[in-house]
Amino acid sequence: MGALARTPGAIHKSDRAQASAKRMRREPTYAEKRLWKRLRETDLHFRRQAPMGAYIVDFVCHQHRLIIELDGGVHDLLQVAARDAERELWLTGRGYRVMRFLNAQHPDDILSMIFARLSADTPTPNPSPQGGGEQ
Repeated sequence: MGALARTPGAIHKSDRAQASAKRMRREPTYAEKRLWKRLRETDLHFRRQAPMGAYIVDFVCHQHRLIIELDGGVHDLLQVAARDAERELWLTGRGYRVMRFLNAQHPDDILSMIFARLSADTPTPNPSPQGGGEQ
């Protein structure tokens, strides 16, 4: 395998996506600013406007393989919704989960749903055995 060989499932960033992400970090929407402020107050390590392949995700926590998207009204348009579905398929194909929220949702409500999702995904350590055991 040569130096250009790609790891299956790896996410390679495009130069175009990197440049766009940088611009988007400098000019966040009001909803992104509000949520970013709250995410930074948690113990979770999120990145904002992160390039992933040819796409840019609003927020990503690589440790939990979780992507958070904030959607405005434009995402209701059929063409945009179709692109969102294609993008989500690509991201989930690489092991990420995508949670979508409306821009108008309160950041505290979004955080509650993120924590609920993460706690539901966390297995209980040392679950109690079923039944009474053998005598």
